[in-house]
Amino acid sequence: MEMERRVFRDYLLFTVPHVTVFAGMVFGILLLVGVKVNLALGIFALVYGLMLLIVGLTVYPHFSKLAYYRLFLLSSLLLFLVGVLLLLKA
Repeated sequence: MEMERRVFRDYLLFTVPHVTVFAGMVFGILLLVGVKVNLALGIFALVYGLMLLIVGLTVYPHFSKLAYYRLFLLSSLLLFLVGVLLLLKA
């Protein structure tokens, strides 16, 4: 189990920064274009949460038994839902 946890940690270390940079780029472009901040934050949270969910669901068969994986999936889903709520409010 320790080896699976280390592999999952390394997987996150190599994938999450790329997702973060892409979602941050989307957020920055939205702000430069002149989109309202609340709308830009909603789109950012939606894109970031969706991409993290995709990253998490891609490795589901390998890490589904890890508690860290479930926590990662839950937090990604929560971020996605926050993005949806922010978009509905804007």
